[in-house]
Amino acid sequence: MTESTAQSLMGKPQKSAPVVQQPKRISTFLYHRERFRLSALLALPMTWLVGVYIVSLFLLLITAFWVVNPFTSRVSPGFTLDNFVSLVTVPAYLSTSLRTLGMALAVTALSVIFAVPLGIYMAKLASARVRNLLVVAITLPLWAGYLVKILAMRLVFTENGFINWSLGPLGVSSPGFNIWVAIITLTYLWFPYMALPVFTAIRQLPLNLFDASADLGARGFPTVVRVVLPLILPAIIAGSVFTFSLSLGDYLAARFTGGATQMIGSVIAANINLNPPVAAAFSMVPIAFVVMYLMVARRTGSLERM
Repeated sequence: MTESTAQSLMGKPQKSAPVVQQPKRISTFLYHRERFRLSALLALPMTWLVGVYIVSLFLLLITAFWVVNPFTSRVSPGFTLDNFVSLVTVPAYLSTSLRTLGMALAVTALSVIFAVPLGIYMAKLASARVRNLLVVAITLPLWAGYLVKILAMRLVFTENGFINWSLGPLGVSSPGFNIWVAIITLTYLWFPYMALPVFTAIRQLPLNLFDASADLGARGFPTVVRVVLPLILPAIIAGSVFTFSLSLGDYLAARFTGGATQMIGSVIAANINLNPPVAAAFSMVPIAFVVMYLMVARRTGSLERM
């Protein structure tokens, strides 16, 4: 009879020896080195941000100072400010920059005008079913490809498009392709980036604010201006960063729906092979506009509340 059999017969259960797990060396090494863990965690995103994004912008800035041989069109390294001076002295370049800036501001303003009343209705008035349908309708353009959405807008305003087909019997004709159609197209493209933050911010506002404003005698429009807008200003600033910056860098909307309208992207695309230094210098203009826009937004204090 073995010892285990004897113990079982005696009614005494056999106790197994506890298993001691040895800590893993890698876990122990990382546990005692907090800075190394942080460095390992940030290594990949910082490599992308610094090694790819920032370095590429730095190389683009360097290219803007290079020179082009007027006879051979060869680009050679050098240092000249003529490319940046031409942005201000050439009337076509200056007007294109100002036109693009105005279009980006118009797209942002239209997005705010449409997003605020829509956000109030969705957050405070609509039923849950209608709210979900509107959220799907707002985000639906994001599901399609970028070029597909531009071509869809082109089909709306073309000579044989939807407007002439549906409103032609009433005497309403399509305006064709011009700067206003390009602004409408850009608003259609980037409106979801404004509508969703505004809707989320309005949804977080308590209903008693609207009741208190009504008790004090304010109607709908004064309540929106004096109560709602100051509270959702950080959300508007957050959405405007996207609508403004994305509109500045766009040029396909102007190409397919703007007729003869030229934007900064149009000039860059035209010079990227003929005169790369000028294209690189012009690429700095949207970046400068965005930096100035962020500085103005920071002065308002909205970025700190985002």
